[in-house]
Amino acid sequence: MSDIYQESLAYHRQQPAGKLQIMPTKPMESQHDLALAYSPGVAQPVREIAENADAAYEYTAKGNLLAIVSNGTAILGLGNRGALASKPVMEGKAVLFKKFADIDVFDIEVDTQDPEKMIECIELMAPTFGGINLEDIKAPECFLIERELKKRLSIPVFHDDQHGTAVVAGAGLLNAFRVAGKSFAEASIVINGAGAAGIAIAEMLISLGSPRNQITLCDSKGVIYEGRQEGVNEFKSAFAHKTNARSLADALRGADVFIGVSQANILTPEMLLGMNEKPIVFAMANPEPEIGYELAQKTRSDVIMATGRSDFPNQVNNLLCFPFLFRGALDTRASSINDAMKVAAVHAIADLAREDVPQEVLDAYKLPELSFGSDYIIPKPLDPRLLTTVSPAVAKASMESGAARVQVDLSTYPQLLRQRMNG
Repeated sequence: MSDIYQESLAYHRQQPAGKLQIMPTKPMESQHDLALAYSPGVAQPVREIAENADAAYEYTAKGNLLAIVSNGTAILGLGNRGALASKPVMEGKAVLFKKFADIDVFDIEVDTQDPEKMIECIELMAPTFGGINLEDIKAPECFLIERELKKRLSIPVFHDDQHGTAVVAGAGLLNAFRVAGKSFAEASIVINGAGAAGIAIAEMLISLGSPRNQITLCDSKGVIYEGRQEGVNEFKSAFAHKTNARSLADALRGADVFIGVSQANILTPEMLLGMNEKPIVFAMANPEPEIGYELAQKTRSDVIMATGRSDFPNQVNNLLCFPFLFRGALDTRASSINDAMKVAAVHAIADLAREDVPQEVLDAYKLPELSFGSDYIIPKPLDPRLLTTVSPAVAKASMESGAARVQVDLSTYPQLLRQRMNG
């Protein structure tokens, strides 16, 4: 077992075990405090909420409380390890929400692989929360669960493995096109991996201007083409089109973009050499990408490369999205996270990478300098400006699209966010 895994076991075992605890937010020092917090005083908030459900946002923690829900069927790159085994990951996601956006979280591990049971479970507990973050649920069940919950609930439901990945990949690709002199309207794009992330990325690229027929989706059996029957479901078939390409190698000949959310070392140097000038490669398999960073650079000096790893330039990291997207959604009491809000997050993240990088970010990563270009098309996850850039963009889109149930003053909102994080 490697040193990092041994160190992580010790980290998680240190008392108190795990990564979360609950802290009171009101005084509990006197008998009067207890009478306000519980019986008899608590009866009055009960009456208020019974009369008006929105009062729960005023008298309880609902408005700043998320559920992170998993059944453990697709944990990181480890596959189906069961609901309980997903708990360390869900706790980890919870502390990221708190650290980067001051959002409180209950992690909930649901011991079922039946989509209908999971939908019913989440629906029944939804009144507790201001939003639901679905996590590490395998495809195609994740699509069905999210789709049905969005129909039934009036709070945001967001599957981060789909949409968080799609938002950050979309932002990176928008900037990669700028560097390469290419466009969504004209680029030929190949996505390898037709699960949750791959299909969500494809849908996002269409929202950003890619014609559907210029996106080729591949899975472990090859190209998803019109007429293919084997291994195709309703979500994959939405991207089937007429093509003679049958393999990943076929699809990549003359392509502008490769996006991988699949497995290590599946993109060969020969395939990369067959791509167009200034190829864009987002090899996001973890821990080993579809092609190694050094190998890709050695094969094509003109390649613009991103991975899912922190030890190479241009990490596609969902942390750039999910805390700040939910912050904007919660602060406007959004009824959903819609396409307009996700696209707003894409542009906000992309725009941030084109701004001057502050010294505190350089210091955090021990870098002498950093500026927009092929090695910096995606902001760094520790950039504190993400909160005051992405959350206001999402809040604005929430209000303009009709998802918001309360309005925020965008002229003062960034300052309020900074104050929130500074305590």
